[in-house]
Amino acid sequence: MAVFTDADLDRFVTEGFLKVEEAFPRETGDRIRDLLWRQIGLSPDRPEDWTQPVVWAAPDPAGQGPFGEAMRGPRLAEALDLVAGKGGWVPRGTIGNTPVRFPHLSDAGDTGWHIDQNDPGPAGAWGTVALASHTMLVLVLLSEVGPDDAPTRVRVGSHLDTVRVLEPHGAQGLEFFASGPVLDEATAHRPEALATGLPGDVYLCHPHLVHAAQPHRGTRPRFMSQIPFFLTEPLTSGDATPLARAVRLGLDG
Repeated sequence: MAVFTDADLDRFVTEGFLKVEEAFPRETGDRIRDLLWRQIGLSPDRPEDWTQPVVWAAPDPAGQGPFGEAMRGPRLAEALDLVAGKGGWVPRGTIGNTPVRFPHLSDAGDTGWHIDQNDPGPAGAWGTVALASHTMLVLVLLSEVGPDDAPTRVRVGSHLDTVRVLEPHGAQGLEFFASGPVLDEATAHRPEALATGLPGDVYLCHPHLVHAAQPHRGTRPRFMSQIPFFLTEPLTSGDATPLARAVRLGLDG
């Protein structure tokens, strides 16, 4: 059975994201989480040591063990093929930097609405957001994430507004930090959804989908990696992939 049906892919075009349940085995997610606990020097059994709202972990860049297993699984590859096209994305060997969010009364200061930096810009230095994105966003759940566990918030269908905001800026794009308030205002009318699920679940997100972190109101730390999957060619509206179809829909709207 295919990871996504045609109806699922049509929904990606209009909503901007799809969930892949068990993109890799739950057990692989559990093993990754155990390694990350050791890396950050904290323990699931000592909540008194969870003094910061966010601690960043940097998994093995070589993608050894479960880190590589998560990224090289056939189910994730099939899902990426369906959304970005076969040969349209660059395989990667590890999950990348991972923010571990802890139950905490303080806001970490990183909860603004935005899209990720997705283009190197005319000067070749990352720091812009552009219509011709070089990446797509993949959220990788490494722990159970419920509504109170600081799940990433997404504005459903906001990618359609984003393309209309970015189109007049052409190849220059918008500077990343300047883009946040503009995109927040342009997409504030959109309904919110939460990236909840179990270890091994993955969300494929359109690069123009507006999203945000949030404070942790639950009791169990949240482990999730937010990954840029590079596209083999900058995104345009000119082909038949769901990524490109979404761009066309936004521009035509």
